[in-house]
Amino acid sequence: MTKSRTKQTISIFAAVILSLLVYFLLPTGTEGEHINSMGAVASLMAILWITEALPLAVTSLFPIVLFPILGIDSGDKTAESYINSTIFLYLGGFMIALAMERWNLHKRIALTIISVVGSRPSGLILGFMIATTFLSMWMSNTATAVMMLPIGLSIISKQEELTGSNETRNFALPLLLGIAYSASIGGTATLIGTPPNISFTRILAIIFPNAPEINFGNWFLLTFPIALILLMFTWVLLTRILFKVGRISTFGKSHIKKELANLGPASKEEKLVGAVFFITALLWMTRAELDLGAFVLPGWSGLFPKSSYLNDGTVAIFAALLLFIMPSNDHESRILNGEVFRKVPWDIILLFGGGFALAKGFVISGLSIHIGNQLSNIGGLHPLLITFMIAVAISMLTELTSNTATTEMVLPILAAFSVAAGINPLLLMITGTLSASMAFMLPAATPPNSVIFGSGRVRVPEMARAGIFLNLFASVLITIFVYFLGIIIFDIDLSVLPGWAVTKN
Repeated sequence: MTKSRTKQTISIFAAVILSLLVYFLLPTGTEGEHINSMGAVASLMAILWITEALPLAVTSLFPIVLFPILGIDSGDKTAESYINSTIFLYLGGFMIALAMERWNLHKRIALTIISVVGSRPSGLILGFMIATTFLSMWMSNTATAVMMLPIGLSIISKQEELTGSNETRNFALPLLLGIAYSASIGGTATLIGTPPNISFTRILAIIFPNAPEINFGNWFLLTFPIALILLMFTWVLLTRILFKVGRISTFGKSHIKKELANLGPASKEEKLVGAVFFITALLWMTRAELDLGAFVLPGWSGLFPKSSYLNDGTVAIFAALLLFIMPSNDHESRILNGEVFRKVPWDIILLFGGGFALAKGFVISGLSIHIGNQLSNIGGLHPLLITFMIAVAISMLTELTSNTATTEMVLPILAAFSVAAGINPLLLMITGTLSASMAFMLPAATPPNSVIFGSGRVRVPEMARAGIFLNLFASVLITIFVYFLGIIIFDIDLSVLPGWAVTKN
């Protein structure tokens, strides 16, 4: 048995033992409640997710088997957690991203941004970071990092030919780290940018069915300024403080322009995908009413008799259907075809479903109320301090495990804690969601970090040195914006627990 397999076996054994202990230590609850059973399932999944002793998607399937066996919920109702409008929002957004990849629109966007912004070395790095941030707002941050890495490496190689590897290193490191960090930063700015955002919207609706909707527009109003400030701080940190990028040759910009010229003029397919992408983003942003305090922007969904029937998932699938219908120049194919379904990350979709089932189990089993009662004496600290402590804790926890798994484990607990402390759940749940994407220290923390580390040009101490500053700055930034801007955008009253969050006993 290999060392890795032994570690996995030990982790599985530990997870089972812990879940059994939780089962016998927790109360059974009143009639109809299954506090101890749900606690055991949650503990089992948490350990397996953290240790990754089993693939994350495999662990996500446990509720389908354990909920019916333990009497928590029926198999039919549990299965419903694995497919819903939130899943279709992610699926439709992913289809748009696949269309951009298939017709090279993503590469044209990236090269265009870099060629416009980059001139001096630091400007070239900023161009890479802006391009990566923008693309990761709409595409998988992993796919964005994978695409940007070879472009960056080609420039680094050319620079090394001109100035030598030692002279180029202070240019190469911030460029590569900038790509990794920007991919994570950009993903926070939109609901489809990174899986934790998707998880949050659905888990909020499961735990608090009457909570206000988190739509694409109001999420963007809060998160885009955070992403923009964090991006600029990261650029300054990498190029002005940690690595001191000098005035080396500007060969990089000419190389980018050459790469852009090699793409040739935009094809019909690129233009169609670009048009669908732009229209979809606009529809997402303007679907629901946006209350900006001083004035209210009405949403286009109000034009329909049943405006509440429309959601962001509806828009996403509408866009995907257009891409399947639109013909390409090759009259035997279309912009998208059935082949794309083989590229859909079904493991992530199962991970979503497992998290949604877990959140539902917390509510129907009575575990949420139990946790709330246990935490009822907590909350004497100022909400601003609590928000900051949660931001730091979750960003550090995510260094060790999947950010999606972390979000799905933590959000039900934050919901219960919020109610117990008399704090609007949106304050802490939004903070937790954003913080789960702010892990910059270790290669295993996020897929973009792993992709860049895999290039062999970045060492762990170099990533950790830059990452610790970003983790802490991001925690401060999230705390300030969620606490002071979020309360306006989401109408959060810090003095009273909203009616939709009051737990019914």
